[in-house]
Amino acid sequence: MRNPPLKHVPSRTLLSCALAGCLLLGAAPAFAQSTGATIRGQVSADSTPAAQAQVTATNIATGLSRSVKSSASGGYSLAGLPPGTYRVDVNAGGKTSTQNITVQVGQTATVNLGVGGVSETAQGGAATTLDAVQVTAQAVVETKTSEVATYVTQKQLQALPQNSRNFLAFADIVPGVMFNTGNEGSTSIRSGAQLSSGVNVFIDGVGQKDYVLKGGITGQDSSRGNPFPQLGIAEYKVVTSNYKAEYDQLSSAGITAVTRSGTNEFHGDFFWDNVASSWVADTIRERDGRDIKARTHDEQYGVALGGPLIKDKLHFFVTYEAKDRSDARQVIPGRQISIEELPERFQDEARSTNNAPFKEDLYFGKLSWTPGDAHLVELTMKRREEDEVTGVGGVNLASYGTLKTGEETRIDLRHQFNAANWMNDAHITYEDASFAPRPINLDNGYKLFVPRRGEELLNNPTMEEVINRGGGGDFQEKSQKGYSFQNDFTFFGWEGHTVKAGIKYKDIDLSAFEQSPYSPQFRYDLNQSLDTPYMVQFTASGNGYPTSVESSVKQFGIYIQDDWEVNEHLTLNLGLRWDYETNPAYEDHVTPAGLVSALQAWPNINNANVDYDYNNYISNGHNRSAFKDGWQPRVGFSYDLNGDQRHVFFGGAGRSYNRNQFDYLSLEKYRLAFQRYEYQFNTPGHACTPGAGSNCYNFDPSMFDPAVLAQMAAANPNNGSEVFLLNNDIKTPYSDQFSIGMRNAFSMWGHDWNSSVTLMHVLSHDGILWTMGNRYPNGEYRNNPAVNWGGQPWGEQLPGWGRFFIGNNAVETRLNSLLLALDKPYTTESHWGVSFAYTYSDAKENRSNSDTFSFDYPNLDNVAFTRALGIPEHRLVATGIVDFWGITGSAKLVLESPKLVEAINCYSSSIAGDCAFDPFKPDKKIGYKQLDLALQKEWDTGTDLKLRVRGDVLNVFNWRNVLSSEYANWRGNAGTPDPNYGNRTGDAIARPTRTFKLSFGLTW
Repeated sequence: MRNPPLKHVPSRTLLSCALAGCLLLGAAPAFAQSTGATIRGQVSADSTPAAQAQVTATNIATGLSRSVKSSASGGYSLAGLPPGTYRVDVNAGGKTSTQNITVQVGQTATVNLGVGGVSETAQGGAATTLDAVQVTAQAVVETKTSEVATYVTQKQLQALPQNSRNFLAFADIVPGVMFNTGNEGSTSIRSGAQLSSGVNVFIDGVGQKDYVLKGGITGQDSSRGNPFPQLGIAEYKVVTSNYKAEYDQLSSAGITAVTRSGTNEFHGDFFWDNVASSWVADTIRERDGRDIKARTHDEQYGVALGGPLIKDKLHFFVTYEAKDRSDARQVIPGRQISIEELPERFQDEARSTNNAPFKEDLYFGKLSWTPGDAHLVELTMKRREEDEVTGVGGVNLASYGTLKTGEETRIDLRHQFNAANWMNDAHITYEDASFAPRPINLDNGYKLFVPRRGEELLNNPTMEEVINRGGGGDFQEKSQKGYSFQNDFTFFGWEGHTVKAGIKYKDIDLSAFEQSPYSPQFRYDLNQSLDTPYMVQFTASGNGYPTSVESSVKQFGIYIQDDWEVNEHLTLNLGLRWDYETNPAYEDHVTPAGLVSALQAWPNINNANVDYDYNNYISNGHNRSAFKDGWQPRVGFSYDLNGDQRHVFFGGAGRSYNRNQFDYLSLEKYRLAFQRYEYQFNTPGHACTPGAGSNCYNFDPSMFDPAVLAQMAAANPNNGSEVFLLNNDIKTPYSDQFSIGMRNAFSMWGHDWNSSVTLMHVLSHDGILWTMGNRYPNGEYRNNPAVNWGGQPWGEQLPGWGRFFIGNNAVETRLNSLLLALDKPYTTESHWGVSFAYTYSDAKENRSNSDTFSFDYPNLDNVAFTRALGIPEHRLVATGIVDFWGITGSAKLVLESPKLVEAINCYSSSIAGDCAFDPFKPDKKIGYKQLDLALQKEWDTGTDLKLRVRGDVLNVFNWRNVLSSEYANWRGNAGTPDPNYGNRTGDAIARPTRTFKLSFGLTW
């Protein structure tokens, strides 16, 4: 009789024990993420609870062994087990039994053991006996947890179709998670209505958070690279909501992964992937001959080695992966203007082959030492190096691109100690990550704009970007470097409780340098002159501020978690954590005295009609403090209807704090070091009045010389510069999460299946938003208060300075979601597996795409929530794996309803220019569809060497998925509709077009 799938029970926490454990170790602690698994349950002898029974789990591959004696009621718990397959031996009163169990990352498996009869699982199935030649083991499935979580297995990592070799690409087989690949090749992961910055990934228990940039984790902000070599990942778990108290520095999904280790046998892997230009189907424009067929290059290769240095004691694992690409870039002018409609001087460069090269090297090494049954010591090191050309394509011609380098080093020393009824897990880590974009060339930037629809006849209309050429403006150096100490203590000596506590301390230096733009950026009006600009933006040094903003950040966190198995039906997960961070760059900042005087003397903002108090943004170096309210209760439950883990209700509620990105917190400093000036030119359609104290000038060709602009800025210091001011009471962004659902384990067609249904509600708060601080002389934000949109005080400059922006906590999202999952796990007995993940999302946001800038409104206080961009209402991801005739076949299907297109509605009001954001859904039933297939054949040479050949076909049917930017989004103006609204206006499509990838590999 087939054993039904087993399920998971959570871990637990006790603060006092954690503190004691820290003192015993003599080490300060830090981030905590359970990667070790737990096997727990009851031992019975002849159907009677067996006290003092010896339970031993031995890892089949490495020989690592853990032992424990059962309690008076027969309960036992083996914690901190590296994921893998274990032989579980029981000895009770001279009677023995053995069975094999496979456990996954961070899993708590409930396994009831019996002697004196047939060993049985919690569902009553027969045990598996160890075979001396081939080990087969039951994979335990987790149901008794309040977390909304799903596992990604090694089989799925190896078999499912893919192109990027980014291990995070498989996370979208989990309901509620999306892995996005931009048309420029950059990848990102997001969950729910929040952006990628809400995500955190934990590798071997250590968070990979990016504190400076918005990618969520280091190496995932606007990069085509991978954060970690896929050969080094064993498996991972994705938690989309209601994680336990050990998870920190995130507000959406948490991913916890475990790396591969060496075993008692030497093993190795080699792979080489290649995609030739001719194996990539034409885009629409290439097919029609309007664009030159791009010659692309895509090659990936790597090797992994592992084995014993001392059998059962010391093992090693090393891997290297490289990615070498040259991707095609498609120029797509803004405002739905076609390349053929551009001025002739731009057309040849827009049509030419625009390729963007990329090179990445990834290294990972691991030593695992087991000096005794109670100890495990691991030392790991990761190194990432990448170089690429970005910023080409879309509105940017090739000359406007950016050279970008990224580097990262992470080292982790871990010690785990197991006692009879407690375990301690300590980490000392080091990280050093940097990000450095530079312009391809240093020419002046040429930026072509057109007036926003409905404002063509206005003087000084709002302008929209069409095309960019010349020298780009992206010149940055962002980095984080420092150490952390972390400790997690687990106590399982109380009957029915697993208590876990942790404490962390992190000392990290953050650095942000940005001169933006590096080259002067001249703006031209397509409807006016193509040779005389109407505006220029440039930077010049000012005020003696240091050019690089640096901050020595200290982070401290502590948590306690109790997973209380009240009885065989009810389990409660009760947790609380608190996080605290000091950031001197923000807290000790002093607003320049000259700027303070200018604010105090300007009547426009010293007015009863002004909707904010600028004094809340003036810092004297003592009126800012670190955020201290980071308390995060997290509670959950699971109720096993029949006590057999087949039908389990679960639910939970909790709060989780993310981090404010240092890139935003440092703006008010580095914009002073390299002041960003904006000069207007008195030209047709953009009239202004030149004069003393004004940033308006009559244009002269000599102004094309950056040295002349620098002299103009030096003659009138600060005049025309942009200023950023942060609120003195900035809070940390967070989300409140609620969920309820049911998991089921059942048999169908002679196989074990698992299903779950979850209702999830997530509210995120306090994202940073920058708005304009300038006001009209009457204190109003608009020159016509009756107009909802437009009429902003662009021309009202702070005397002696220019425009200034104020930063507040304002961005929010709301999500109601239905998550459905159904899977039949792959097993070596059945040779096949399938999974289905469906997500329904009702997502709303108060700022389009959660943008950090808003100039259409003075603030978001009375701005309506609109449907969130970038999130389909319906999404289905289905996968399948099957072995036949010595071949492994796999498939992945993604179907999405159309994502919303941002639209500008000036139609509903009878007043010209009275507008609002009003996104719409394209008139299509399916907005995105892609089917990928893979076939792999492996040959055994008879010499412990196996050869494999594999082919992946991405987007098999070459479905053309239209980009949101290709729809006309202008509804009309003042009651006059735009007849083109909602229609497709361009032919840019999402990549990939149909692509074939050929792979060769060796295993030994």
